[in-house]
Amino acid sequence: MTRLLPSELDERFSANDPPFVLDIRPASDYGDDAIEGSYNVPVYHELRGGDETSLRDRLDEVPSDRDVVVVCKMGIVAKRATSLLDDEGYDAATLAGGMSGWNGYRNGTLGYKIRSLVWRLF
Repeated sequence: MTRLLPSELDERFSANDPPFVLDIRPASDYGDDAIEGSYNVPVYHELRGGDETSLRDRLDEVPSDRDVVVVCKMGIVAKRATSLLDDEGYDAATLAGGMSGWNGYRNGTLGYKIRSLVWRLF
């Protein structure tokens, strides 16, 4: 399973073949704040509880011919979705830090800079 740093995702957006960003957070969270161009499949609570059925039932909404980056609140539940996608043959990665990491990156916060350093070391 792969992890993608927010700065790496930002770089990928300017590439000729940007990834498909799959946001698994609840629709209300997605409506409040989302990565531009991302796609919402609100299966966060089910995956958090260990139920993969809801995501499996919606795999037809995820393109199999593009890299997929999975986003949740902090990146923890997204790892479950990424693992499922990997098992199903997708080229998937988890956004490190989730939306919290993305917003920290975009805002240049000290917390993000420290986390980014730790991510790069481990």
